[in-house]
Amino acid sequence: MRVLVIGAGRMGALRVEDLSADPRVEEVLVTNRTSDRADLLAARFGAGTVPWDRATDDLADAIVVAVGTDAHEELLEPLLRHRRPLLCEKPIALTLARTQRIIDQADALGVPMQVGFQRRFDPALRDMHGAITQGTVGTLYSLRMMAHDHAPSPREFIAGSGGIFRDMHVHDFDLIRWLTGSEVAQVFATQAVRHHLDYADFGDGDVTAIHAVTADGVQVVVTGTRHDALGQDVRAEAFGSADSVSAGLNQRTPLRVLEGDLPLGDHPYTGFVDRFRAAFRGETAAFVSMARREIENPCPPTAALESLRIAIACEFSVASGGPVAVADVREP
Repeated sequence: MRVLVIGAGRMGALRVEDLSADPRVEEVLVTNRTSDRADLLAARFGAGTVPWDRATDDLADAIVVAVGTDAHEELLEPLLRHRRPLLCEKPIALTLARTQRIIDQADALGVPMQVGFQRRFDPALRDMHGAITQGTVGTLYSLRMMAHDHAPSPREFIAGSGGIFRDMHVHDFDLIRWLTGSEVAQVFATQAVRHHLDYADFGDGDVTAIHAVTADGVQVVVTGTRHDALGQDVRAEAFGSADSVSAGLNQRTPLRVLEGDLPLGDHPYTGFVDRFRAAFRGETAAFVSMARREIENPCPPTAALESLRIAIACEFSVASGGPVAVADVREP
């Protein structure tokens, strides 16, 4: 099996590393706008390279799109015509209409397209999903989620990120849908700039709080920060009638416990790749399995569409100062 990775940045490097280690993959190819970066990455893992002007040619059995969001549509539309399985990092696009157009094209051509929501492959979060879906938690009362970045984004990233709800919290929104098996019905969201003033220049925030309610009544509270002085802190807690479970609370969790009786904060996570390295590895392996038709699509493109819809609902809630029904969200 031959896999082409488009993009040689941080995400492209992760995919090349994991694909190169998968015995089911016979050859990995890399392409990048800057050919030197592709050459260096390929040399590290014994991969081949492809000129950028051939990136959308029919060169591989499966394709990973790991470039910046603004280039996704430019690449996806010609790639879909080859009808090869695709892994696209989130988001597919930054608007509902453009995302839907890509999904419709993939459906019409019968192309399996997996979206890069790596948290679905985190071992502890998968165990939480199993506990909820298999009923060991009992009736699910509520979820509490935290998404706290260690380091604030550089200014040049903020400008094109799409904002904290579309860039960071879409992962949380996907988890809500995946863990509960229910759509998010309503959100009430707030955001503020508490410390890092660059975010204010782009109408963005460095802190958020979100209250969401699913269609079947699960209460969800999400907090977000673009800076955590102690490390990367991404956790989820599920509370039910029979059990309460946590994912992400372990010795590496960047938290100082004032009672001193929990061994936390040992070699804390330094960023999202460090926090979810095992999840990325599992996600890439699942993509290979899907491309080989061994499993169904573990993260279909509708996950990107509906998570984006929730993110936009949060933006509307911030603007209006009130709750927003997610099903009513339409872009201007």
